[in-house]
Amino acid sequence: MLKANSARSASIGDRLFDACNYIFMLLLVFVTLYPFINMFALSFNDANDSIRGDIYFWPREWTLRNYAFVFSESNVFYATFISAARTIVGTAVSVFCTAMLAYAISRPEYKLRKFIAITFIFTMYFSGGLIPNYLLIKELGMLNSFWVYIIPGIIGVFNMIVIRSFIEGLPEGIMESAKMDGAGDLTTFLRIVLPLTLPALATVSLFVAVYQWNSWFDVFLYNSSRHDLSTLQYELVKILSTSDTGSSAADQYADAQGSAEIVTPTSVRATMTIVASLPIIMVYPFLQKYFVKGMIVGGVKG
Repeated sequence: MLKANSARSASIGDRLFDACNYIFMLLLVFVTLYPFINMFALSFNDANDSIRGDIYFWPREWTLRNYAFVFSESNVFYATFISAARTIVGTAVSVFCTAMLAYAISRPEYKLRKFIAITFIFTMYFSGGLIPNYLLIKELGMLNSFWVYIIPGIIGVFNMIVIRSFIEGLPEGIMESAKMDGAGDLTTFLRIVLPLTLPALATVSLFVAVYQWNSWFDVFLYNSSRHDLSTLQYELVKILSTSDTGSSAADQYADAQGSAEIVTPTSVRATMTIVASLPIIMVYPFLQKYFVKGMIVGGVKG
C-alpha cells in the first residue's frame, strides 16, 4: 500500500513538473518570437493604419508599400550583395584557416602547440583597443577596402577551440593509417580531418556567418566614406538613426504612378529589420542538426 501511494505521489509530482516545464518553455518561446512576429506584422501593415496602434501578431491592413519603399532605395540591393559577399567569403576563409590552425595545435608531435594555444587564448581577454586597431588597419592599407571585412577576423579563438576539441576526439588510428599510406599533413587535413569534423565546421560556420551578416560597426569605422562597400546592416543602422531624429526620408514618397504613398519611420524600420534578418534565419535550419552536436563536443572537450 505504501509503495502504491509513493508511486502515485511520484507520478503526480512528475506530471506537475512536466506541466510547469511545458508552460515555462511555451512562455519562453513566446517572449523570444513575439518581437520578430510583431515586426513582421508592422512591415506588412499599412503605415497610416499602424499609427493607430494595436498591431500585435497580424497585419490589419495588408500592403507592400513599405517593402516597395525599402527596395526603391538605390543602395539597398548593392548593400545586400556586399553583405552576402562578405558573409560567404568571410565564412569560407575564416573556417578554413581556423580549422588548419586547430589541426596544427591538436597534433601531439607539434612541440609549440601549448605555447601557441595560450598565445591565442590570451587575445580573448586582452585587446589593443579601438584606436590601435584603427591605426593598424590604416598602416596595413585596408581602409576603404572590402578585405577589411575578411582579414582582421580571419581567426576566431573560440571557434579554434571548438574545432580542436573535435579533432582531438577523432580516432588517432585513422591519421596514422593515412601517414602509413604516404599522406602528408596537408593531405590528411584535407581528405581525412575536414570530412570527419563536419559537425564542428558547420557550428563554427554558423557563428561566423551570423557575425559577418550582422556586422556594421567595422563598416562605420573603416568604410563609411565608401557607399559601394556599405552593408545591409549598416543601411539599417542609418535608417534607424534617421528615424530616431525624425528626419527620415521615409515620411512620404511617390510611386510609379506619381501618387503619394505614406510610409512612416516605424514601418520602414520594421521592414528593414525583416529584410536584414530573414536570410540568416533561413540558413539556420539547414545547420541545426550539426550545430547541436558541434556545441556538445566543443563544450564537453573544451
